[in-house]
Amino acid sequence: MFYVFSKIPEVTDTKADPFKLDMKLTAGVVHQVDVLFQSGANHEEFVQVHYGGVQIWPSNRGEYLRGNATVISFREFMELPAGMNTLVAHISTTLTQDFKEVLIQVGVLPKRIIQPLSFEELLNAAKGT
Repeated sequence: MFYVFSKIPEVTDTKADPFKLDMKLTAGVVHQVDVLFQSGANHEEFVQVHYGGVQIWPSNRGEYLRGNATVISFREFMELPAGMNTLVAHISTTLTQDFKEVLIQVGVLPKRIIQPLSFEELLNAAKGT
């Protein structure tokens, strides 16, 4: 499953007070993340993704994903258990006009597809039991 979220930042969405976009997903494993910055964003629209109040992307705390006519795409293997399956995108800008839509796509698969066997089942299979 892929989820798509979008936001056009506003002048009031600053780094000190970013817009917080709740991204409700299904329980499972995040396997793909894409963040699209439109032409004209000029590296002045910024995204951080948080989980449980902690910044998870980009991995270096305090930094931001940004771009201009750019798709930042990466693989991930992060489990989202039931009841804890909301990511929050912090979106901000230093632009004062001509704001561009930011798109965030998140791919989630059921854990049984990513990891069809438990560790114990793998050991038993290796032992032939």
